[in-house]
Amino acid sequence: MEKATQDLGLIQEYFADFTDKQVEQFKGLKDIYKEWNDQINVISRKDIDQIYLHHVLHSLSIAAVCEFKPGTEIIDIGCGGGFPGVPLAIFFPEVKFHLVDSIGKKLKVVNAVCEALEITNVTTQHTRAEEIKNRKFDFSVSRAVAPLKDLWYWSKPLIKGGYNHELANGLICLKGGDLAQEVFESGLKPNVIPVSQLFNNDYFKEKFVFHVKK
Repeated sequence: MEKATQDLGLIQEYFADFTDKQVEQFKGLKDIYKEWNDQINVISRKDIDQIYLHHVLHSLSIAAVCEFKPGTEIIDIGCGGGFPGVPLAIFFPEVKFHLVDSIGKKLKVVNAVCEALEITNVTTQHTRAEEIKNRKFDFSVSRAVAPLKDLWYWSKPLIKGGYNHELANGLICLKGGDLAQEVFESGLKPNVIPVSQLFNNDYFKEKFVFHVKK
């Protein structure tokens, strides 16, 4: 538990005012993911010991750029093992998160993590984003799933218009590396925030939060 407290300290360098329940949920992430990762590989083996830096804090860079209001509805497209959706769901317990992936066994892990940690504001769906009909969300979030052009193609039909937060309703995605060509090919003009401006850690040097408004 001491190591879990140290890991939580990495998050608390940048965020405060967690409830006791949120603290326990964040602390529990590593053990439950480690247990499931041995059965269904959703995090690279070399990364599992860095889960709080590489996955949890990285996911929370979205929370650092936008404070989602209670009742907001968010879809996580291609959620994989639950990033960024699961850490964001812990951070924003009054926001509704719908995690979608085309690979069912990854959602099995997400559901098990949410059940074990009593995360009640997450629903999951085994499908492709482009097959979702008659649902609208305030934001779409995603993490290194596909090129920006594709993410926007999938997200745009699912997002309501509106401007109720610091950021207009739209797509918020996490990207890394040299993205000039990808942005050019998308034909979009995203707002780009370097994660290194949010968190003072070398790991985030070439990682970015992209926002495309509806």
